Amino acid sequence: MNFALVYLVRRALFRIADFFRHWYVDASRALSHRFISTLEAADQRIAFRVTLRHFFEPLYGDYSIVGRVLGLVFRSGRTLLGALCYAGIAAMYVILFAAWYAVPAALLFYALAEF
Repeated sequence: MNFALVYLVRRALFRIADFFRHWYVDASRALSHRFISTLEAADQRIAFRVTLRHFFEPLYGDYSIVGRVLGLVFRSGRTLLGALCYAGIAAMYVILFAAWYAVPAALLFYALAEF
């Protein structure tokens, strides 16, 4: 009888610890992977890295003064909009991470507050 009770308590504690490991460690890894994948997909559309790499090159190979100035202006705007887009994506994922981390603690708090 004692053996069965000890076994059940140990399995219950293991499952509780396993839940928290799954919730925090495994889900964090999955959310981080999704965040990086989202940034990579956005970079395919925005081409932020390519724009930075060719920032001081003239637009469409126009090596005149006007072409150089317009290239710098257009690439500056594109870089600024890309950075704002990346900042928005990062802010959404920070909120998602914070909400994900807070759910078990909030549920535990509300459950204990009922007693």
